[in-house]
Parts: sequence; structure tokens; C-alpha cells
Amino acid sequence: MDIELSDAELVRQIGSGNDREAEAELFRRMAPRIRLYGLRHLRDEHAAEDLTQQVLITTLEALRAGRLREPEKLASFVLGTCRMTVLDLRRGAQRKEHLVKKFGADLLTPVQPTIPRLDHDRLTRCVQNLKERERTVIVMTFYDEQTGTDVASFLGVSEANIRVIRHRAIHQLRECMGVAV
Repeated sequence: MDIELSDAELVRQIGSGNDREAEAELFRRMAPRIRLYGLRHLRDEHAAEDLTQQVLITTLEALRAGRLREPEKLASFVLGTCRMTVLDLRRGAQRKEHLVKKFGADLLTPVQPTIPRLDHDRLTRCVQNLKERERTVIVMTFYDEQTGTDVASFLGVSEANIRVIRHRAIHQLRECMGVAV
């Protein structure tokens, strides 16, 4: 832009349509001010840069939508947007801090799953109470780690029959051990 526009003229041009030059001029004028506000109030370089982007986007959206009632007060609008954005950031940080205080101890201590202790003697009695073929399928499957095919060929039955025998045997073991089915 060759001619220096007033804030009100700049707002009108941005509100009238896609005037990229007017938007670039808005960024050029306001970004340093917003950044300084961010540095002063947030005391962090990266947070100030984030604030600059957020406020410029919010301002641009408001100007494009024609929500600024008094175009000559562009600088005041931007400053107010800065103030509100910083307050929102602080509120969010306070909420986060409150939640960390309230639930942080739970998050830091790993949750140990409660695994019920296995009663080996009871399990031994329950396995011994199974019929011989069911006991053979269970022992070969879980102790010897044999596949269904290997167990089926050893017993001379089909794999489907092994699955049925194993399913029924496990059901009986659960009942014997008192585990909810």
C-alpha cells in the first residue's frame, strides 16, 4: 500500500471483501503491538508468538464479518482481544493446575491391576476331576503348548472336536474354581 490508510479505512477495506493488501497491512501494524503485549503479560517468547497469531486470526475474522462497530477503534479492539485471550489462557492454566492437584497423584502412580492369586492345589484337584480325554486336551494345550492339530492327531479326533472338548473342559474348570462364567 502506497498511501497510509487510517485504521477505520483499513477496517472498511477488509470488511468489504478479499483485500489481501489491507489484511497484510493489518498484520504489519498490529503484530508488533500484540507480540509486545504477549511478552509483557505472558513472559514467554513462544507464548507471545502464539498470542500474536491467535489475536490476528480472531481480529481478521471479526473484521471480515463486520463485527467491529466502531472502525476507528481498531487498536482498542485488538488490545481488548489480547486481554481476553490472555485471560482465557490463564483460566485454562488455572483449571489445568487445579486438575493436576486434584487428580495428579492418581496419574503419577501407576495402577497395578489386581490379579487374583491362583490356588494351585484347588486347580490341581479340578484338573484331576476332569475326564481323561478332557484332561489330556487341557494338559497338551496349556502345559505342553501343543496346537489343536497336534492334539487332534494324538487323540485321533478332528480339530473341531478338540475345540469343543477344550471349551467344555475350561467351563468345568471355571465352575470348579468358582470363577464367574
